[in-house]
Amino acid sequence: MSVALYFTDTGGEGIPLVIVHGLLGSADNWRSHIKYFSQRHRVIALDLRNHGRSPHAEGMSYDDMAADVEAVLDACQVEQAHLLGHSMGGKVVMSVARRRPERVASLMVADIAPVAYEHHHDSVFAALRRVEEGQPEDRRVADELMAEYVHDKPTRMFLATNLKRDEGGVLRLRVGMDEIERGYPDIMQVPAGEGAVHRPTVVIRGSRSDYVSETYMSAVREVLPEARIVTLEAGHWLHTERAEEFQGVVEEFLS
Repeated sequence: MSVALYFTDTGGEGIPLVIVHGLLGSADNWRSHIKYFSQRHRVIALDLRNHGRSPHAEGMSYDDMAADVEAVLDACQVEQAHLLGHSMGGKVVMSVARRRPERVASLMVADIAPVAYEHHHDSVFAALRRVEEGQPEDRRVADELMAEYVHDKPTRMFLATNLKRDEGGVLRLRVGMDEIERGYPDIMQVPAGEGAVHRPTVVIRGSRSDYVSETYMSAVREVLPEARIVTLEAGHWLHTERAEEFQGVVEEFLS
C-alpha cells in the first residue's frame, strides 16, 4: 500500500524533473539543486517514506517506495517525468522505470548500481541511536555523540540533517529508524521490476566511490542498456562535493 509522501512542486510548464534522495536524506538536502533546476524546469522533490516530513510506515521494499513515487506523480497530475535519484533513490527511480516505463521520459541515476549490496550502515545506525538515547539539546553535543561511532565529520553533518528540535528543546530524529532498520535488508536489494529500461539514461558516479565500480558495470548495462556513464572526481555524495559539475551533467542531459 502506498504512503502519501511529503513533496514540493515548483510548478511550471513541460515535463517535470522529479528528485528522489537517498537513505537518511530528504528533499531538504537538495534545496540548492532545486533552486538551480527550477530556473528551467518544473521540479518536484519528495521525501521518501520514513524520511524527512513524510509518514513513517512499515515496508522499505522498492515496490513499496516506487508505488509511493507513482502516487506523487498522480497527485501532481504528471503523466511522464524525468526521474533523478541518488543512492537508494536511484534504485527507487529504476524501479519506477521498470514498473511503469510509460511514466518515465528519462532517467538520471547518481552513484548506485542495480545490484544487491552488503550491509554496511551499522555504525551510522548506531550513531543515530546514540543521539536518540542521549537526547541532546544542542547540535555540538549531538555531534559528539555521533562521533563515538562515525569519525567522518561530513557524514555526521549529513546525519545531523535528520535532527529536529521538539517543544521541550530536545533534538529528536525525524526519520523512522525502527522501520528503516527492519526494512534494511530490502534496501540493500536490487530494484523492483524486471527487464531492461529502454529510456534515455545517464549514470553519474563518483571516482572515489565503489557503488558503481567496474565490477558492477555488466549489471548496469543489463538493466540500463542506453546509459551514458559520467564519472566525477568525488565520493558517494557527488552531488554535494561537485555540485556545479553535477548540475552541469544533469542540465546537459536534459537539454
